[in-house]
Amino acid sequence: MARFSIAVIGGTGAEGSGLCVRWAAAGYPIIIGSRSPEKAQRVAQELRELLPPHSAPITGDANGPAAEAGQVVVLSVPYSAQEATLHQIRPGCQGKVLVTVVVPLKPPKVAQVWRPPAGSAAEEAQAQLGPNVRVVAAFQNVSAAHLKELDHPVDCDILVAGDDPEAKAVAMELARAAGMFPVDAGPLANASVPEGLTAVLIGINRQYRVRGSGIRITGIPRES
Repeated sequence: MARFSIAVIGGTGAEGSGLCVRWAAAGYPIIIGSRSPEKAQRVAQELRELLPPHSAPITGDANGPAAEAGQVVVLSVPYSAQEATLHQIRPGCQGKVLVTVVVPLKPPKVAQVWRPPAGSAAEEAQAQLGPNVRVVAAFQNVSAAHLKELDHPVDCDILVAGDDPEAKAVAMELARAAGMFPVDAGPLANASVPEGLTAVLIGINRQYRVRGSGIRITGIPRES
């Protein structure tokens, strides 16, 4: 069964690259996007070396061409880079689903919840990209610590917030493909909650001296 291709903008970072490995191993062709196409290509080569045989390909390019090439776009950049990056990829995102992993953290107090003026990074992304892009927020609360270790289970549920049911279904498919359990968290206006939870989890990691704290939603039957 052919899988759609995914442009992971910011796929050279810790979480983005880990998701690339998981999705490529599950059969989704990956195009890593970076400000530097040379860096994207170098990281793509490094990630290919981690994959088992018969995985989907991972390639690299500059942000704009990567977004143009992907059938689905994933945004995994620091919040400080979101506006400039979205400006680069806006044309290539039109008519597509964009899954944003971005969390608005305000250094130096990154363990303290901070909300941007629009309410969430996801809502700001939707406003900047326009109505022809279906923005979904997901993967904010998963730690990057073990994502590249394909035999390591990811102990975290994925809250998925968005206004378009089909777009949310895409994000939920990607969560399952990466070995995680997706939970429909309602409209895009709710994205501020999983975004804020990331700051809480950073504080928990520090307090308990762990690397990969996550969340579980109880009371929902798990898929077999």
